[in-house]
Amino acid sequence: MQWLVLLVFLPTCLAHLNVYLSSAEVWRLLGLTAELYYVREGQINLYALNFLVPVPATIGELNFTWQSLARKPLPYSLRVDVVSNPEALHTPTLSIASTGFVPTEPQTWQVELPCTRTVAAEVDVTISLNVSIGSNSTVVHFRRRKICLKDSPRPAVRVDNAPHSATSADIFYAGAGCAGALLLIAAVAAAGCRARARKLRRARSEEQDAHAFLPDSSCKSAASYTSYRRPTSVPTVAAEERARDLQQRIAELTIQRCRVRLRSVAMEGTFGRVYRGTYADEDGREQEVLVKTVAEHASQVQLSLLLQEGCMLYGIHHERVLSVLGVSIEDQTAPFLLYPWGSQWRNLKQFLLACRGVTIGGATGCAPPPPLTTQHVVRMALHALDGLAYLHSQHVLHKDISARNCVVDENLRVMIADNALSRDLFPADYHCLGDNENRPIKWLALEALSKKQFSPASDVWALGVLLWELTTLSHQPYAEVDPFEVAAYLRDGYRLQQPANCPDELFAVMAYCWAMSPDDRPTLPQLQIFLRDFHAQLTRFV
Repeated sequence: MQWLVLLVFLPTCLAHLNVYLSSAEVWRLLGLTAELYYVREGQINLYALNFLVPVPATIGELNFTWQSLARKPLPYSLRVDVVSNPEALHTPTLSIASTGFVPTEPQTWQVELPCTRTVAAEVDVTISLNVSIGSNSTVVHFRRRKICLKDSPRPAVRVDNAPHSATSADIFYAGAGCAGALLLIAAVAAAGCRARARKLRRARSEEQDAHAFLPDSSCKSAASYTSYRRPTSVPTVAAEERARDLQQRIAELTIQRCRVRLRSVAMEGTFGRVYRGTYADEDGREQEVLVKTVAEHASQVQLSLLLQEGCMLYGIHHERVLSVLGVSIEDQTAPFLLYPWGSQWRNLKQFLLACRGVTIGGATGCAPPPPLTTQHVVRMALHALDGLAYLHSQHVLHKDISARNCVVDENLRVMIADNALSRDLFPADYHCLGDNENRPIKWLALEALSKKQFSPASDVWALGVLLWELTTLSHQPYAEVDPFEVAAYLRDGYRLQQPANCPDELFAVMAYCWAMSPDDRPTLPQLQIFLRDFHAQLTRFV
């Protein structure tokens, strides 16, 4: 993955200053052999400054190096603020005065972060540096998260044997703000799983809980709404078993990053990106792929969601299901999820919007598709129906059937895909109702919305909404209804209106899918029979 380092010119007072971490310090904190510049000759690495660097419990001091480039010392002031859990940390101390002058020669100074060892906590610390020239002053903030353990002695750490010769790749990734450090733990776990991959059998857990393998999240970040899980009444398995299952899948899917080539951005959200690219196998044969990944500022929750949701279709093989091809988490960078792709494939929601001249998510370079007929719509719905029927035959619920989670090619062949990054790429389709879950409210069946009860019948409800999307060219369902009112709206018997130019027979199928009781909704085989017969009638008519 290529990282974009954002450089912004700063006021004059920082234009004559270097502030960086030496290669020994970067190695000690992040395991990379490279210097990391925060400010370099008037340019700032915003990714580095915005990244909250974790400080392990075994490290009790931080080292910074700076130098004035103004031919004279620069006035400065330093302040260390403990933002959270102050009871776990003694007052931080500086090895230099809190006010003084930045010397013209490189100088390394230190911030001591002594834990009290009476409380186990993660302590957020902000180091503020104010540099001024005359009446101009600029403040930069270095953010750290110190891990403090209770009654845990702090062993000595040697840094004199840290490598100092940086490779070009190390400098490249470190200069990008060390965003890959967020995946350090995941990379180590995956490496361990890879060593055991030949000995272990892949085992799917009987129940994929909505919060499996994920820490708690809030509505402002990606929410813990898992799309796939097995429909069963067996009690939820232990979280560590689910994590082991996911790690095993990652180990079995792991590919080498050097075999992937990124060409262009297909879609982009706040923290997610989708690339077009190629993948070369061990025999040198290349194939077109779609690559899902996250931006440098993505949180650990978002990274976990990407891996969990992207790997849930692992082992599913069907012509109407787009399953993950491989996973790469090398080089402590953001993970890659690879999908078999072709230049003619497009996201179905983007395709439908393009049919009426609308583009979203950074999609470019695609010619407007031809107008869709009712015959086309029914055939595309049949493709999605066949894919969903296969998932149910494998005891897998989708829980997020929608146009945004399908792909279509130039021949209007549709495949069902996972929902990894959907909340970010299509934020208008997900809402939080105060329960810490961003969910596709307007696609959910009433029992799934109000009681979080999912079944094949709830997938049938969502399939009816997908059919409505196809006939309206992806208009927003219930656009006039507030998300908080959707449950009451449905409970009162209201449903989506019949789209213009939609045959009565087709709308009857949608209404049938939205029956109040799950038992009253059609089964997938019943829908297949009806839609195939209706498609045959349309074909004879045309």
